Amino acid sequence: MLGSIPDLLRLVAVPVFGWAAYRDVKTRRVPNRTWTPLAVLAVVLLLWDAYTVWAGPTAVGQRLFFIRVAISLGFVVPLSYGFWLIGGFGGADAKAFMLVAVLFPVYPVYYLPMPSVALPLQQSAIGVFSLTILSNTVLAGIVYPLAVAAGNLARGRFSLAMFIGRPVAAANVTEEYGRLLESPDGFDRGGLDLDALRMYLQWRGCSLADIRADPEQHRLPTSIPAVPNDPGDGSLATDGGDPVADDVDEPANRDAGADETDRPDHIDDPWGAEQFLDDIDHSAYGTSPAQLRDGLDVLAEQDEVWISPGIPFLVPMFAGLVVSLTYGDVLFSLLQAVGLA
Repeated sequence: MLGSIPDLLRLVAVPVFGWAAYRDVKTRRVPNRTWTPLAVLAVVLLLWDAYTVWAGPTAVGQRLFFIRVAISLGFVVPLSYGFWLIGGFGGADAKAFMLVAVLFPVYPVYYLPMPSVALPLQQSAIGVFSLTILSNTVLAGIVYPLAVAAGNLARGRFSLAMFIGRPVAAANVTEEYGRLLESPDGFDRGGLDLDALRMYLQWRGCSLADIRADPEQHRLPTSIPAVPNDPGDGSLATDGGDPVADDVDEPANRDAGADETDRPDHIDDPWGAEQFLDDIDHSAYGTSPAQLRDGLDVLAEQDEVWISPGIPFLVPMFAGLVVSLTYGDVLFSLLQAVGLA
């Protein structure tokens, strides 16, 4: 047998995580229903393993198993939730790691058709497999900024943002994911989120090209439709969908009975930023009025801007899962190599 039945069933997670990583790259959205079947499977397999170990012959094996499960559930799950709470993880990232904690609390074993060889090849001393997946994911994620910097260096792009971003045409930012790395004052890691930008454009019923063509008019609060559109969620594309910026509604007609004297001509709310954030019934990814105004000022005035595309975290997580199931714990091997483990 290649492995126990529960361990073989756990391999179902590999194509699911691969598909989720692909969706994360293409749309930055992973449906909640993706995780439900795996969550049910994870609980069933954990109970299956727990019963098998409990009925086993050795008390030592029982204690080790339950200690490792306790570490996986008691550390990785709260850690994932905490990172989501402070904005370090997206919702899908947090759910995926919580799922990993339940599905892979201890090392699986897969025997190869050769003597004395089983995967994963390298196990850590603590024996908590979800921690191995977590550490491999972090290592895979570290490669990303190095690759970004190398690409910028090869193209002769030198900037404070070269390790985390790349330049794009300002007119095309609505076709990208990530956030601006610029404000009117220069480099800014806390620039405008591009999902929030798409929400804003959808809300006011215009395209970025319209704003760039006549920024002074669009800065006026009176340019905001009396009945704005639903902003959506800022997604660039869904299954078969088109970019939001190319699929906006025409500006809503203002109420003929509206009193234009109640809509001041002076710019007390440039771009209608506060009105936008007050009008929507949820947060625009934590965007503040100042961030929105600064981002629109930059996009209206510059031809090229730096953006941080961000790394879809499910991509390094998928890589970390595959490496963990085959090689094992890369970090533990590195620590062993330098005599620290």
